[in-house]
Amino acid sequence: MYNTRTNTNTYTVVDIRKTFENCEADIRTIARRTGKWSMSEVDDILHDIIKLAEKGYLQTVSIALLQNSNDYVLRATRFSVNDNGSSYNSDRPGQNNDWENRDNTRLTVIVSYTNSWFTLSEQERKDFQKDNYFRVNWGSTSIDTSFSHLNSGNAQLYANKGYELQKTNFK
Repeated sequence: MYNTRTNTNTYTVVDIRKTFENCEADIRTIARRTGKWSMSEVDDILHDIIKLAEKGYLQTVSIALLQNSNDYVLRATRFSVNDNGSSYNSDRPGQNNDWENRDNTRLTVIVSYTNSWFTLSEQERKDFQKDNYFRVNWGSTSIDTSFSHLNSGNAQLYANKGYELQKTNFK
């Protein structure tokens, strides 16, 4: 017995960008509320993230507020990509009003990649970043993005023509 599945979603790069508009609003609000990133820094982060998403290389984006002294995560938000979703409509951005500017903390962004990214050679990855004018120097991290020490709850679902971003808040 064989199981088959057909993806009938016909989203485009424009649909991906529209989906990320709400994610962008959330990230900008977090940056403003914490005072940790300028809008220019947010622009740079979003530029790279959207380029990864457009090529199918993005799995998740996590924003975390860390203590400077030990990288302990105080709170976080994760956006998980589902490129085979069924939703065509987005919730309104929000639920970021409890992010605050805490002393001795900083924000970080962590992306995880799809298997397609890892099938590229190191040179192909470098070329992709160069050809798409990446603005952030992405590197590896030891931060546990399960955020298992925090309470989690699903928040908004952002979608356009089956391309979805599920937001999860961790407090």
